[in-house]
Amino acid sequence: MDKSTRKEFADIRSRLKDVLKKSRYEHTLGVEFTSAALAMRYGVDLYKARMAGLLHDCAKNFTDEKLLELCKKYKLGISEAEKRIPYLLHGKLGAYLAKKEYKIKDTEILNAIEFHTTGRENMSMLEKIIFTADYIEPGRDKAPNLAKIRKMAFEDIDKAVLMIFDDTISYILSNNQELDSVTLNAYNYLKNELELKKKEERSIYDI
Repeated sequence: MDKSTRKEFADIRSRLKDVLKKSRYEHTLGVEFTSAALAMRYGVDLYKARMAGLLHDCAKNFTDEKLLELCKKYKLGISEAEKRIPYLLHGKLGAYLAKKEYKIKDTEILNAIEFHTTGRENMSMLEKIIFTADYIEPGRDKAPNLAKIRKMAFEDIDKAVLMIFDDTISYILSNNQELDSVTLNAYNYLKNELELKKKEERSIYDI
């Protein structure tokens, strides 16, 4: 990493430290670290993975009311589900702030920030890495099946993402919370994709 890139990361870390709660900032550093490790495992650009991991929660310091207010102000588009669950907007607003306030122009990085909570259909490898790193970073300790998911993340990230979806959806439904359609569609898309892959592998062995 060259001197200017090191300075860029240091400057952004300093700014985030000023706006995020201590626990959220520590989580952010954990996601940056884990994203880098996963990027090395799957051959993804290290700069993009680290930067997306570092900025994924840059809008997490806002209340639900402020999230709605800012998304309206910046004309980011708010779905009916997001009106009912404003928490979901921190990814969308985070991508906007990453571009406008932190001068990130790379679309892959911005997409990974935007969809790190909900996921989406046909996620890129970088999106899968940030989605997974957010769930498994070293500071996490409450999610079920965490040890299994951490292991799987470095063996088959698609299966790890599906496991995260499974646990997240189960948690939401068991607590009588609303499940947004973006997450459900992302889960169904990946599940179907993995089932198709399994069928193709079986057919190869049958030849």
